[in-house]
Amino acid sequence: MNKLTKVGLSALCSSLAAISSANAGEMTVTGGVDMSWVSLGGGQGVTGNPIGIGSNLTFKGNGELDNGWTFGVTVAMLNQDAYSSTAVNLTMGSFGSLNFNQGDSGNGIDAYDDKMPTAWEEPWGAGLGTGIQLVKGVGANNNVQYTTPTVFGITMAVAVAPDMGSADVNDKGTASTNDNTGKGMDATINVNPSFGTEILSGLNLFVGGHYTEMYVDSTPSNDRYEAVGGVTLDIGPISLGYASSGIVTGKTTTATDVDWYKNHMYGVAFNVNDDLSISYGDHESQQGFVNPGDSRESVHMDVQSWQIAYSMGGASIRYAKIDASNASYQKTSMYDKDANVISVSLAF
Repeated sequence: MNKLTKVGLSALCSSLAAISSANAGEMTVTGGVDMSWVSLGGGQGVTGNPIGIGSNLTFKGNGELDNGWTFGVTVAMLNQDAYSSTAVNLTMGSFGSLNFNQGDSGNGIDAYDDKMPTAWEEPWGAGLGTGIQLVKGVGANNNVQYTTPTVFGITMAVAVAPDMGSADVNDKGTASTNDNTGKGMDATINVNPSFGTEILSGLNLFVGGHYTEMYVDSTPSNDRYEAVGGVTLDIGPISLGYASSGIVTGKTTTATDVDWYKNHMYGVAFNVNDDLSISYGDHESQQGFVNPGDSRESVHMDVQSWQIAYSMGGASIRYAKIDASNASYQKTSMYDKDANVISVSLAF
C-alpha cells in the first residue's frame, strides 16, 4: 500500500512538473475607466445625456521559447465588456518579430493615421463626431505583420490581410466577404536618424503605403491605394509634428462616387512638467469626386483642438476644446460644430 502511494505521488509530481514547464509564462490584467462630460455647440441641438463612462480591460500573457525567442498575447475588452481584438507577437531576436493581429489598428499604416503630438487625443478623436476619413490599410482587418530589427535607426514592416473586410476568425475557421475586396498589403518605414547626436535623438521620419486588391464584379472599380508620410520632433519639453496622407478609393461607377481624400495635419505639445501638458492640433481633410461639378465640389473639412492634461498617479484629468468646419464633408452651417469635453481617467 505504501509502495503504491509512493508511485502515485511520483507520477503526480512528474505530471505537475510537465504542466509547469508547459505554462512557464504569466498572464496579467490591466485596465481603467474613463468618465466624460461633453458639451456640444454649433447648432447640434440638445446634447441629451452628456455623461459617458468607458471601461477597458487588457489581458496580457507572455512566455519564452527554449531558443530565447519570446512571445506574448494581448486580448482587449472595451466599453460594456465588449471583446475588441486579439494580437499575438513573436519576438525573434535578430530576426525581427511577427505579429498576428485581429484588427487592433496597431499594424500597417493604421498606426500612422495621425501621429501628431498631443496632450490627450487627436483633434478628431476627443469627443466630437466629424466623419473624417483617415488611412487605415490592413490595420482594422485580420492581418500578419513582419517587423525588421532596428538598424541604424531604421525599422521596416510589412503587413498582409488575406481578405479585406472579412470578419474575425476563430482557430480552425475561415471567413470571407461578399463584396469585391480582396487581399490587402501595407509597407511602412520609420527612421530615427540620430547618428549618435543628442539634438536629433527625438527626430522620427515615417512613411507608409497600402494596396487593396479589388475584384471586377457587378460594381466595377479600380484597386484602392493609401499613403502617409510625416515627421515628429521632440526638443526638450516641446514636441512638434507634421504629416500628409491620401486615399484613392478606386470607385468609378457613378459621378457622385468619392474619388479621393487628402489629409494634412500638424500638432505641437508642451510638457510643462512631468504631470501637466498642453497641446494644439489641426487636421484638415479634403474630399474629391469622380466627376466634379457644381453640386460636387471638393470639400475642405478642418478640425482643430486645444487640449490640456494633468496626471496624479493613476488618475488623469483632461480637457479638450474642439472646432470643426464642414464636418462630414458638408458645406452647410449645421456642420460647423464645436464641443467642450472634460474627462477623468482612472487606471489600475
